[in-house]
Amino acid sequence: MGDPRTGIGRPTTIVDIARAAGVSKSTVSLVLKGSSLVKTETRERVEAVIERFGYVYNRGAANLRTATSSFVGMVISDLTNPFFAELAVGIEEALYQLGFVPILANTNEDLERQGHVLRSMREHGVAGIIMSPARGTDAWTLANLPARSMPMVITMRRILGSPLPYVGPDNQAGARKAVEHLIGLGHRRIAFMGGFASMTTQQERIAGWRDALLAAGLPFDEGLIFESMPTRDGGKKALEAALATPRPPTAVFCYNDIVAMGATRALSTRGIRPGLDVGVVGFDDIDEAEHNAPPLTTVSADTRAMGARCADSLLGLIRGSGAADMSYTGETRLVVRESCGAPFAARKREYA
Repeated sequence: MGDPRTGIGRPTTIVDIARAAGVSKSTVSLVLKGSSLVKTETRERVEAVIERFGYVYNRGAANLRTATSSFVGMVISDLTNPFFAELAVGIEEALYQLGFVPILANTNEDLERQGHVLRSMREHGVAGIIMSPARGTDAWTLANLPARSMPMVITMRRILGSPLPYVGPDNQAGARKAVEHLIGLGHRRIAFMGGFASMTTQQERIAGWRDALLAAGLPFDEGLIFESMPTRDGGKKALEAALATPRPPTAVFCYNDIVAMGATRALSTRGIRPGLDVGVVGFDDIDEAEHNAPPLTTVSADTRAMGARCADSLLGLIRGSGAADMSYTGETRLVVRESCGAPFAARKREYA
């Protein structure tokens, strides 16, 4: 028997409400959930239709549908960076083993695009989201994201002040290992290259660089920080800036492997031999690092394992575990190859 209040020959649905109010189904859903994303005028129009139709929102059924969704959102800040591509593979493999189907989106470091992606994922009822935040995302931005009410794990870029669980490597300890290694090879003027001060990852890696210098009794010179985009071209430009100083560094510790690859290429084109004339160390240990010319000394964050940990943490949130219990900071290890000069130094000692 139909509903006499609406003239529809069946129970009223969200689709009926949307049609009568002249809005989309997702807008009606947001109104029912009390979202602040809907304009006041639109919300009042939808609420008036709901009242006229006598529609009752079954929140328990809606929550059940969300909880049993097999889709999980993967929001990555820059898939052109091989590191994030490898991270996404690690997350995808783990999600598949857990019975989830990932929906992948690249925000290209764009905050507006990030908001649009998260809104779409929420509207499509994903069970949760794993996100590497776009550059510039802060706790306030995060608190006002469209997907804030669903399970979410932040990875690789810590957001200070956010209550969401964070999964990532111990950037400070990893950076300290790398710089201590360069100091052990005899370097005393070591630059830091790549990234920007607004990035918490850069802040943590600079802290490790500073810790190693001070522990060795070396000065911490902020003039040896050369910021740039975390790209090959950024590494090239940072290296050029470092070489243009009155006292160029004898070694560089780079924000990531991509910056380090740009730096080694820039050195080679100038006839300066990376690993012999200037030591170069990266961070991440992407697959390409071993095949760089010369092979890159770097800090391994065990990217695939980190992706699996992200998936495990999100599953814990979906099952109702506390956010604090789902955070994880992974250990790092130094992978020594030719770019820092260590194998060459060992060879010289062997034949001395």
